[in-house]
Amino acid sequence: MNDATPLFRIHDAEVVRGSKTILRVDDFSLAAGEHVALLGPNGAGKSTFIQLLTREVFPLYRDEPPVRFRGAARPLLSDIRSTLGVVSSTMHDQVRVHLPAIDIVVGGIFGTLGLPMRGEVTDAHRALALDALERLGIPEIAGQDIMTMSTGQVRRVLVARELVRDPQVLVFDEPCTGLDPEGMYHVRDTMRTLAEEGRSIILVTHYPEDIIPAIDRVLLIKDASVFADGKKGDLLRDDVLSGLFDVPLAVGERDGWYSLRGRY
Repeated sequence: MNDATPLFRIHDAEVVRGSKTILRVDDFSLAAGEHVALLGPNGAGKSTFIQLLTREVFPLYRDEPPVRFRGAARPLLSDIRSTLGVVSSTMHDQVRVHLPAIDIVVGGIFGTLGLPMRGEVTDAHRALALDALERLGIPEIAGQDIMTMSTGQVRRVLVARELVRDPQVLVFDEPCTGLDPEGMYHVRDTMRTLAEEGRSIILVTHYPEDIIPAIDRVLLIKDASVFADGKKGDLLRDDVLSGLFDVPLAVGERDGWYSLRGRY
Protein backbone atom coordinates (compact mmCIF):
# COMPACT_ATOMS: atom_id res chain seq x y z
CA MET A 1 0.00 0.00 0.00
CA ASN A 2 1.36 3.46 -0.87
CA ASP A 3 0.69 6.64 1.08
CA ALA A 4 -2.12 7.65 -1.31
CA THR A 5 -4.12 4.44 -0.77
CA PRO A 6 -7.08 5.08 1.54
CA LEU A 7 -7.42 3.02 4.67
CA PHE A 8 -11.05 2.40 3.70
CA ARG A 9 -12.82 3.03 0.40
CA ILE A 10 -16.54 2.53 -0.26
CA HIS A 11 -17.84 3.02 -3.80
CA ASP A 12 -21.27 2.24 -5.27
CA ALA A 13 -22.31 0.24 -2.20
CA GLU A 14 -25.90 -0.73 -1.49
CA VAL A 15 -27.00 -2.76 1.54
CA VAL A 16 -30.40 -4.41 1.21
CA ARG A 17 -32.38 -6.16 3.94
CA GLY A 18 -35.41 -8.00 2.63
CA SER A 19 -36.48 -5.81 -0.27
CA LYS A 20 -35.51 -2.55 1.39
CA THR A 21 -32.29 -0.58 0.90
CA ILE A 22 -30.99 0.24 4.38
CA LEU A 23 -27.88 2.09 3.20
CA ARG A 24 -26.55 3.52 -0.04
CA VAL A 25 -23.01 4.96 -0.28
CA ASP A 26 -21.88 6.39 -3.62
CA ASP A 27 -18.32 7.22 -2.64
CA PHE A 28 -16.39 7.48 0.64
CA SER A 29 -12.75 7.14 1.59
CA LEU A 30 -10.87 7.50 4.85
CA ALA A 31 -7.15 8.20 4.93
CA ALA A 32 -4.85 6.84 7.61
CA GLY A 33 -4.90 9.21 10.59
CA GLU A 34 -8.05 11.01 9.38
CA HIS A 35 -10.99 11.65 11.72
CA VAL A 36 -14.67 11.70 10.78
CA ALA A 37 -17.99 11.98 12.61
CA LEU A 38 -21.13 10.26 11.31
CA LEU A 39 -24.12 12.35 12.33
CA GLY A 40 -27.79 11.66 11.73
CA PRO A 41 -31.14 10.59 13.19
CA ASN A 42 -32.00 7.15 14.55
CA GLY A 43 -32.42 4.52 11.86
CA ALA A 44 -30.66 6.59 9.21
CA GLY A 45 -28.02 3.94 8.50
CA LYS A 46 -25.06 5.06 10.66
CA SER A 47 -24.52 1.68 12.32
CA THR A 48 -24.87 -0.13 8.99
CA PHE A 49 -22.15 2.15 7.63
CA ILE A 50 -19.79 1.01 10.40
CA GLN A 51 -20.74 -2.62 9.79
CA LEU A 52 -19.66 -2.20 6.16
CA LEU A 53 -16.21 -1.25 7.42
CA THR A 54 -16.04 -4.13 9.92
CA ARG A 55 -17.47 -6.62 7.38
CA GLU A 56 -20.40 -7.51 9.61
CA VAL A 57 -22.68 -6.73 6.65
CA PHE A 58 -22.00 -6.95 2.92
CA PRO A 59 -23.29 -4.82 0.06
CA LEU A 60 -24.91 -6.13 -3.09
CA TYR A 61 -22.50 -7.77 -5.52
CA ARG A 62 -20.71 -5.57 -8.03
CA ASP A 63 -18.12 -6.58 -10.62
CA GLU A 64 -15.88 -4.02 -8.89
CA PRO A 65 -16.05 -4.80 -5.13
CA PRO A 66 -17.69 -1.83 -3.36
CA VAL A 67 -15.67 -1.96 -0.12
CA ARG A 68 -11.88 -1.99 0.00
CA PHE A 69 -9.51 -2.03 2.96
CA ARG A 70 -6.01 -0.68 2.22
CA GLY A 71 -6.77 -1.23 -1.44
CA ALA A 72 -7.66 -4.91 -0.99
CA ALA A 73 -11.09 -6.12 -2.12
CA ARG A 74 -10.91 -9.29 -0.01
CA PRO A 75 -8.78 -8.52 3.04
CA LEU A 76 -8.33 -10.96 5.87
CA LEU A 77 -10.84 -10.35 8.64
CA SER A 78 -7.97 -10.64 11.12
CA ASP A 79 -6.23 -7.69 9.42
CA ILE A 80 -9.34 -5.53 9.78
CA ARG A 81 -9.81 -6.52 13.42
CA SER A 82 -6.19 -5.75 14.25
CA THR A 83 -6.56 -2.29 12.69
CA LEU A 84 -10.01 -1.38 13.97
CA GLY A 85 -11.19 -1.06 17.57
CA VAL A 86 -14.89 -0.55 18.28
CA VAL A 87 -16.46 0.85 21.46
CA SER A 88 -20.25 1.06 21.73
CA SER A 89 -22.96 1.46 24.32
CA THR A 90 -24.35 -1.93 23.23
CA MET A 91 -21.04 -3.56 24.19
CA HIS A 92 -21.47 -1.95 27.59
CA ASP A 93 -24.79 -3.79 27.94
CA GLN A 94 -22.94 -7.11 27.64
CA VAL A 95 -20.82 -6.46 30.74
CA ARG A 96 -22.62 -8.63 33.29
CA VAL A 97 -19.77 -10.31 35.17
CA HIS A 98 -17.98 -9.56 38.43
CA LEU A 99 -14.41 -9.10 37.22
CA PRO A 100 -11.69 -6.54 37.91
CA ALA A 101 -11.22 -3.97 35.18
CA ILE A 102 -7.78 -5.31 34.25
CA ASP A 103 -9.32 -8.70 33.35
CA ILE A 104 -11.82 -6.99 31.06
CA VAL A 105 -8.95 -5.17 29.35
CA VAL A 106 -6.84 -8.32 29.02
CA GLY A 107 -9.84 -9.93 27.31
CA GLY A 108 -9.38 -7.46 24.46
CA ILE A 109 -6.16 -9.26 23.50
CA PHE A 110 -8.12 -12.49 23.03
CA GLY A 111 -11.37 -11.00 21.72
CA THR A 112 -13.33 -11.92 24.84
CA LEU A 113 -15.23 -9.97 27.49
CA GLY A 114 -13.14 -11.16 30.41
CA LEU A 115 -10.37 -13.76 30.58
CA PRO A 116 -10.39 -16.39 27.83
CA MET A 117 -11.49 -19.96 28.49
CA ARG A 118 -8.44 -21.15 26.54
CA GLY A 119 -5.05 -19.55 26.27
CA GLU A 120 -2.59 -18.52 28.95
CA VAL A 121 -2.74 -15.02 30.40
CA THR A 122 0.82 -13.90 31.05
CA ASP A 123 2.43 -11.07 33.00
CA ALA A 124 3.13 -9.43 29.64
CA HIS A 125 -0.60 -9.42 28.82
CA ARG A 126 -1.39 -7.80 32.17
CA ALA A 127 1.35 -5.23 31.65
CA LEU A 128 -0.21 -4.27 28.30
CA ALA A 129 -3.61 -3.96 29.96
CA LEU A 130 -2.28 -1.79 32.77
CA ASP A 131 -0.48 0.42 30.24
CA ALA A 132 -3.77 0.93 28.36
CA LEU A 133 -5.52 1.95 31.58
CA GLU A 134 -2.66 4.31 32.47
CA ARG A 135 -2.80 6.00 29.06
CA LEU A 136 -6.45 6.76 29.70
CA GLY A 137 -5.66 8.09 33.17
CA ILE A 138 -7.45 5.37 35.14
CA PRO A 139 -4.78 2.92 36.44
CA GLU A 140 -6.23 3.15 39.95
CA ILE A 141 -9.35 1.18 38.95
CA ALA A 142 -7.41 -1.80 37.54
CA GLY A 143 -8.40 -4.01 40.47
CA GLN A 144 -11.94 -2.68 40.92
CA ASP A 145 -14.96 -4.88 40.16
CA ILE A 146 -16.43 -3.55 36.94
CA MET A 147 -19.96 -4.13 38.25
CA THR A 148 -19.32 -1.52 40.97
CA MET A 149 -18.17 1.21 38.58
CA SER A 150 -20.02 4.20 37.20
CA THR A 151 -21.26 4.02 33.62
CA GLY A 152 -18.57 6.46 32.54
CA GLN A 153 -15.79 4.37 34.13
CA VAL A 154 -17.04 1.21 32.42
CA ARG A 155 -17.10 2.99 29.07
CA ARG A 156 -13.45 4.03 29.51
CA VAL A 157 -12.47 0.49 30.54
CA LEU A 158 -14.02 -0.73 27.27
CA VAL A 159 -11.91 1.83 25.40
CA ALA A 160 -8.82 0.43 27.15
CA ARG A 161 -9.96 -3.06 26.13
CA GLU A 162 -9.71 -1.98 22.48
CA LEU A 163 -6.57 0.12 22.98
CA VAL A 164 -4.66 -2.88 24.35
CA ARG A 165 -4.44 -4.27 20.78
CA ASP A 166 -2.92 -0.98 19.55
CA PRO A 167 -5.46 -0.38 16.74
CA GLN A 168 -4.87 2.28 14.12
CA VAL A 169 -8.55 3.28 14.09
CA LEU A 170 -10.99 3.67 17.00
CA VAL A 171 -14.71 3.60 16.26
CA PHE A 172 -16.90 5.22 18.93
CA ASP A 173 -20.51 4.18 18.29
CA GLU A 174 -22.80 6.44 20.35
CA PRO A 175 -20.14 6.55 23.11
CA CYS A 176 -21.98 9.01 25.37
CA THR A 177 -25.35 7.24 25.43
CA GLY A 178 -26.51 6.85 29.03
CA LEU A 179 -23.70 8.94 30.53
CA ASP A 180 -23.98 11.83 32.97
CA PRO A 181 -22.02 15.06 32.26
CA GLU A 182 -18.92 13.78 34.08
CA GLY A 183 -18.93 10.56 32.06
CA MET A 184 -19.43 12.49 28.81
CA TYR A 185 -16.50 14.74 29.65
CA HIS A 186 -14.13 11.82 30.24
CA VAL A 187 -15.20 9.88 27.14
CA ARG A 188 -14.77 12.96 24.95
CA ASP A 189 -11.40 13.63 26.59
CA THR A 190 -10.43 10.02 25.84
CA MET A 191 -11.25 10.58 22.14
CA ARG A 192 -9.08 13.70 22.22
CA THR A 193 -6.17 11.77 23.74
CA LEU A 194 -6.36 9.02 21.13
CA ALA A 195 -6.59 11.53 18.28
CA GLU A 196 -3.45 13.24 19.59
CA GLU A 197 -1.68 9.86 19.45
CA GLY A 198 -2.27 9.83 15.69
CA ARG A 199 -5.08 7.27 15.60
CA SER A 200 -8.05 7.74 13.31
CA ILE A 201 -11.29 8.43 15.16
CA ILE A 202 -14.62 7.45 13.63
CA LEU A 203 -17.43 8.81 15.77
CA VAL A 204 -21.08 7.80 15.36
CA THR A 205 -23.48 10.12 17.14
CA HIS A 206 -26.75 12.03 17.13
CA TYR A 207 -25.23 15.05 18.83
CA PRO A 208 -22.71 17.66 17.63
CA GLU A 209 -21.66 18.04 21.29
CA ASP A 210 -19.80 14.71 20.99
CA ILE A 211 -17.64 15.92 18.09
CA ILE A 212 -14.23 16.78 19.53
CA PRO A 213 -12.32 19.69 17.92
CA ALA A 214 -9.82 17.27 16.35
CA ILE A 215 -12.61 15.91 14.12
CA ASP A 216 -12.93 18.33 11.22
CA ARG A 217 -14.92 16.15 8.79
CA VAL A 218 -18.56 15.18 9.21
CA LEU A 219 -20.63 12.71 7.23
CA LEU A 220 -24.35 13.41 7.51
CA ILE A 221 -26.57 10.37 6.98
CA LYS A 222 -30.32 10.52 6.40
CA ASP A 223 -32.88 8.12 4.93
CA ALA A 224 -30.30 5.38 4.27
CA SER A 225 -27.95 7.57 2.22
CA VAL A 226 -25.20 10.15 2.61
CA PHE A 227 -26.90 13.53 3.00
CA ALA A 228 -23.64 15.52 2.97
CA ASP A 229 -19.90 15.00 3.46
CA GLY A 230 -17.56 17.86 4.21
CA LYS A 231 -15.86 20.13 6.70
CA LYS A 232 -17.46 20.57 10.09
CA GLY A 233 -17.59 24.36 9.80
CA ASP A 234 -19.49 24.11 6.52
CA LEU A 235 -22.07 21.54 7.60
CA LEU A 236 -22.76 22.17 11.29
CA ARG A 237 -25.12 25.06 10.52
CA ASP A 238 -28.72 25.81 11.42
CA ASP A 239 -30.12 25.18 7.94
CA VAL A 240 -28.15 22.00 7.23
CA LEU A 241 -28.92 20.28 10.54
CA SER A 242 -32.54 21.43 10.46
CA GLY A 243 -32.79 19.65 7.10
CA LEU A 244 -30.99 16.60 8.44
CA PHE A 245 -33.29 16.12 11.43
CA ASP A 246 -36.45 17.70 9.91
CA VAL A 247 -36.99 20.03 12.87
CA PRO A 248 -35.92 23.67 13.39
CA LEU A 249 -32.50 23.65 15.08
CA ALA A 250 -29.94 26.23 16.14
CA VAL A 251 -26.22 25.42 16.20
CA GLY A 252 -23.75 27.09 18.54
CA GLU A 253 -19.95 26.97 18.50
CA ARG A 254 -17.33 27.84 21.09
CA ASP A 255 -13.60 27.05 21.01
CA GLY A 256 -14.12 24.30 18.43
CA TRP A 257 -16.99 22.63 20.30
CA TYR A 258 -20.50 22.65 18.84
CA SER A 259 -23.91 22.52 20.52
CA LEU A 260 -27.44 22.00 19.26
CA ARG A 261 -30.79 23.20 20.52
CA GLY A 262 -34.30 23.40 19.19
CA ARG A 263 -35.81 26.61 17.86
CA TYR A 264 -39.39 27.06 19.07
